[in-house]
Amino acid sequence: MKIAIVGLGYVGLSNAVILARRHDVWAVDLDPGRIDQVNRRVSPLEDPELEEYFAECDLRLTATSDRKAAYADVEVAVVATPTDYDPRTNFFDTSSVESVVAEVLAVTPSAVVVIKSTVPVGFTRRLREEHPDTCIVFSPEFLREGRALHDNLHPSRIVVGDRGEAGKLVADLLLEGAEDDDVPVLLTDSTEAEAIKLFANTYLALRVAYFNELDTYAATHGLDTAQIIEGVGLDPRIGSHYNNPSFGYGGYCLPKDTKQLQANYRDVPQNLISAIVEANTTRKDFVAADILRRQPRTVGIHRLVMKSGSDNFRMSSIQGVMKRIRAEGVEVIVYEPALDGEVFLDAEVVRDLGEFKERADVIVANRRTDVLEDVAEKVYTRDIYGRD
Repeated sequence: MKIAIVGLGYVGLSNAVILARRHDVWAVDLDPGRIDQVNRRVSPLEDPELEEYFAECDLRLTATSDRKAAYADVEVAVVATPTDYDPRTNFFDTSSVESVVAEVLAVTPSAVVVIKSTVPVGFTRRLREEHPDTCIVFSPEFLREGRALHDNLHPSRIVVGDRGEAGKLVADLLLEGAEDDDVPVLLTDSTEAEAIKLFANTYLALRVAYFNELDTYAATHGLDTAQIIEGVGLDPRIGSHYNNPSFGYGGYCLPKDTKQLQANYRDVPQNLISAIVEANTTRKDFVAADILRRQPRTVGIHRLVMKSGSDNFRMSSIQGVMKRIRAEGVEVIVYEPALDGEVFLDAEVVRDLGEFKERADVIVANRRTDVLEDVAEKVYTRDIYGRD
């Protein structure tokens, strides 16, 4: 089967790899460097499983910028382009998805178009109305950055927003790429599938916000956060997972997905969804103020990435903390190997770790790391368990 994948980020690239083991996959991207890396079987993303599969697996995968060639006679086209949150409209910018869908159907009207990009509730239904007599399916992704391929090989569930033959085709393709035999599969209507994605990510954000606010209370009153979390987690209804305090939820998905869900509630009574969004701002305010109470002359930001094993720092919570500290006139320096420039958000980028440690009075780290053990007295973190 000929399959086109549009967008070579974590979602697109991981789907391309699992499908290219059995099918002829054409991967489309605008970045010439990324296209070249994929064709040389070098992963452009930091992801252990992706790197391993590129090195060891025989993949029928061609990366290209030639969209017409990729879409010609394609049977399935997977759209995995960015849908960033637009604060002016309070909705995702879905223009790239709409453009790709129109292009694919113009070349091959019979293609099954699968939207993997996260979209507002009701988006797929509208798109189907704009393209009658075509097949457009929404199937949400549930991936972790840095473990994208692993989460496609071992999916927690497969959700497809189509209860007919097209939905079954998409589910079967994803099951075929998985290495587990007992993956739950749910075929739903398209709008329900869109809601599943946003509600799932907003619940994860809620859990992050809850344990962060627990930690804020404990820190304010001089209590031991770890003891409280341990006791709370002993309730099996709560559990001892996904409970490690941080500077706030971040990354590409949770901040924008919570805001999108809040926007979708425009005509629906709610309190909790808005509270989740606002809690993240409150947490960053608290962390920045807690750091400033130490009266540092120079604050060092150690890594901007949200998670270990990832090279992505889009919307990382530590950036919000950094901006608040700079706004108070305190010098900020950044150590982040993934950065190319000499300045980031008006802060100097220091490439030598030793120099960075020496210059910073306080070193801010969202997650603990062994490389800072020799300056542990300088490190400020809310991380208890040393994990994401």
